[in-house]
Amino acid sequence: MSKTQDDDRDDKPAARTLSLRQGGGAKSATPDPRAPRRAPVRPPGPARARSVSATLAARPPLAPEPRPPREPVRSNAPRAARPAAAPMPRDGDGVRLNKRLADLGLCSRREADAWIERGWVRVNGQPAVMGQTVAPDARIDVAPQARAQQGEQVTILLHKPVGYVSGQPEDGHEAAVTLVDARSQWRGDARMPAGGRRFSPSQLRGLAPAGRLDIDSTGLLVFTQDGRVARALIGEDSAVEKEYLVRVHYAPHGPQGAGLVTQNVQAVLPPERLALLRHGLSLDGQPLRPAQVDWQNPEQLRFVLTEGKKRQIRRMCEQVGLHVVGLKRIRIGRVVLGNLPQGQWRYLGADERF
Repeated sequence: MSKTQDDDRDDKPAARTLSLRQGGGAKSATPDPRAPRRAPVRPPGPARARSVSATLAARPPLAPEPRPPREPVRSNAPRAARPAAAPMPRDGDGVRLNKRLADLGLCSRREADAWIERGWVRVNGQPAVMGQTVAPDARIDVAPQARAQQGEQVTILLHKPVGYVSGQPEDGHEAAVTLVDARSQWRGDARMPAGGRRFSPSQLRGLAPAGRLDIDSTGLLVFTQDGRVARALIGEDSAVEKEYLVRVHYAPHGPQGAGLVTQNVQAVLPPERLALLRHGLSLDGQPLRPAQVDWQNPEQLRFVLTEGKKRQIRRMCEQVGLHVVGLKRIRIGRVVLGNLPQGQWRYLGADERF
């Protein structure tokens, strides 16, 4: 064996040993792409955490950046004073202006408030304000606009049939105001000149009953947009007469009891009971005002009242043994039902006053 061969044998083992020390064999010098990759080896978590904590602890804390002090905004302008509420004008120890206007018959209280808000009322030459009181001798002026507005308001007279309620619909019965339309306006009114006022839907706005008739009654029912009319007819101090024709049966023990008399009731009703109808009865714990009550025929009475409690005539008759089988209102103040057909209506004439 030559020296060259011996050198070759000695060199190869040394090369393999070097490769093993470096990474595990000669193949490891060129990694196999098919072999799975190994994650890099990191120090254990606790040791690393301690290292990070020690590093942070060694750092000095960060001081917050100083902010410049905020200076208050100042102005040389004087501070505006809070406006004080306007004092309520008073003219002595009087009454509220809206009540004074209503007492003078110029309008209703609600209407007076609307006039004051619009600047249509002056007291002693100065514009009025809401809630103002006035002395008895105060001079009150109303602008022409208020009079013009009142001239556009309507008052309607309806001959209400049985089966309609005076106010809001109830128990399946329609309100009587539903009868007020162009088709049911009475054309036979002698006060309505040719080409005169005709119905407009705008006249239904604010149209309210001034008084009532129960569902079983018929006759004159008033609807109005005018607060003066409403106050005159249903105000607390109203004394306007209402006239009724009332057909009755004598029923001392009730309508279905013994002793019922349907004819010549006048002959069987004791005179003292007729006197009670005129004065001496009470309703709802309050005495009634005196009334005019007279016989029109043996089965029909005529009532004239100056008040209008709920179902007043029917309840009065029950207290004296009478049962009402028919009731019709024929007059309110100086306005009469006349020939107005049932279910039709007409305007209150310019020459008519309740």
